[in-house]
Amino acid sequence: MHSQSIRQPYQYELLDLHLRTFLGEIDASVLETLREHLQWVEIAGGETLITQGEPGDSMYLSISGRLRAFVRNDDGSQRPVRDMGRGEIIGEMSLYTGEPRLATVVAIRDSVLVRLDMTAFRELLASSAQVSIALTRQIIKRLQGDQVRSEMEKPVAIGLFPITSNVDVREFGERLAAQLATKGRVKVVDPGMIDDSLREAGFARSDAGNADANRRVALWLDEIEASHDFVLLLGDDTPSGWTLRCSRHCDELLLLADACVPPALHPIETEILMRRHPHAQAAEVLVLLHPAERRSPRDTRLWLDRRPVADHIHIRPALDGDMARLARMQSRTAVGLVLAGGGARGFAHLGIYRALRERGIEIDYAGGTSIGAVMAAYVASDQPLLAVIANARKWFGLNPTGDFNVLPLLSLIKGRRLRGVLAHGLQDLVGFDPDVEDLWKNYFCISTNYSKASEHLSRRGNLAKCLMSSLAIPGALPPVIHDGDLLCDGGTFNNFPVDVMQQMRGVGRVIGVDLDYRKPRRIELDELPGNWALLRDRFRRRDRRRYRLPSLSAYLMNVTILYSTSQRRRARQLTDLYFNPPMDRVGMLEWKKFDLIVGQGHDHGIDVLGKLSESELRRFSAAAASS
Repeated sequence: MHSQSIRQPYQYELLDLHLRTFLGEIDASVLETLREHLQWVEIAGGETLITQGEPGDSMYLSISGRLRAFVRNDDGSQRPVRDMGRGEIIGEMSLYTGEPRLATVVAIRDSVLVRLDMTAFRELLASSAQVSIALTRQIIKRLQGDQVRSEMEKPVAIGLFPITSNVDVREFGERLAAQLATKGRVKVVDPGMIDDSLREAGFARSDAGNADANRRVALWLDEIEASHDFVLLLGDDTPSGWTLRCSRHCDELLLLADACVPPALHPIETEILMRRHPHAQAAEVLVLLHPAERRSPRDTRLWLDRRPVADHIHIRPALDGDMARLARMQSRTAVGLVLAGGGARGFAHLGIYRALRERGIEIDYAGGTSIGAVMAAYVASDQPLLAVIANARKWFGLNPTGDFNVLPLLSLIKGRRLRGVLAHGLQDLVGFDPDVEDLWKNYFCISTNYSKASEHLSRRGNLAKCLMSSLAIPGALPPVIHDGDLLCDGGTFNNFPVDVMQQMRGVGRVIGVDLDYRKPRRIELDELPGNWALLRDRFRRRDRRRYRLPSLSAYLMNVTILYSTSQRRRARQLTDLYFNPPMDRVGMLEWKKFDLIVGQGHDHGIDVLGKLSESELRRFSAAAASS
């Protein structure tokens, strides 16, 4: 890490822009005073800016590049917690508290920052009330910001690397740029463009050990990046000097692969990506390219098992909708749909999904718990809506929870019929037994790890088994064995996993569908009646029953999600669009009421969306779909 006094004009412009964004409108003279107290700092990819536990004596403002914060675990390992791009303030709390650093911050790529040390900070506070007030106001906002969702820092410099043959990176880059253009200013860069600008043929592809070439190319790219929201760097199909420079300059790498060929590692991966500094690694995202007519992805695990990518995404380049979805993921404006558990009431999810589609709101990421996990898988399969509804009606109409145990040692319900419904339903929907990662749209589901008393997140593995574990209500359905642990219904810990969706790469807005519509029930009894009295009462007509008590199955299903229910207010606050269809007259096991429940969900969806103002709906749809 070192400082340099000679800066480029665009860097001073960026500094002023970031300072005004951070501090708000301040006088030019005050801004000049602040600039005089700042030191310019350059840090190479892989270098450490600050270390957890060391004394805090300065704050930094990132001008360009990208950094990552790590927190040390009890076992000494480091866990990444946050990425920081241009305009980010780093370590500001130490100027006020003087306490040790709470995290280690490492440069993912070559970065430029400015530094304000403790001495300069105190001088500013003493000499300028305006700077003092502005800085304090921002610190307070940061502290308040812990209570609200913060958006993931979007990547600016994005590398496109072909890792199989038959990938036209130029055509793909131009098509992605056309979609990103609805989100901001986009520039597509190839080595020929740099050669022409610097007037030296072959300069961009020169040997990566050429220090002069590295710095001149880096300055050129930095200047382009300063005036654009997205810069797409088109890598070569070989591990050339240009491809290496791209890997060092990118915030994120898209590895483009033809899904129709064998999933072997490419020389770019083995000779460049896998040899980078452990901490100087921009996130790698595997983009599997499919023909437009393909029904569903398949054997995705063979690709993911071979490479340590941060994420993957399935794309049919010929379909504008898929390219628009990729653009939303990269611009961090993707829409995530979270579906809660609730037994047969979960059919309402399909009705609300239909209402969203009718208003032109696209879903990019889906996830849920219990029956919500199943309905989210339907959404993520990206099959025609009518086919999805017909599939759910057919298979869940078989009463999946009707095989009761005569001797309930572990569960009231055997679970065999439910396993068959899931297995045959998925086979009917996509044509084979899929994994979670074989869904067109990114997906997760939540279970509870009974063995470890913790929440379990499933993003990979056999889809039917993951769904079965998420559905396995303790006492009602048998648990599922996974790596030696027992998994059961996710509603025990997180029945409405909005917080999980917020952490997913690319998601900028969250739609939540909650199924908790229970009204407080007062029991007008001093003591519970005996079994024979309850049995006789069950044979009476519903409107003539004396005891308004839940059935054993309903009691077990509801009691397991009481903790999750207590957290629903927090989850609701985290959604950008919230649905809670009135399902109080629908039992959790009334599978035969499929069309009625779907219809109720659709009516509720239309009602909620209809109450949004045109400006609200346009604003939301702008994030959900490209114009």
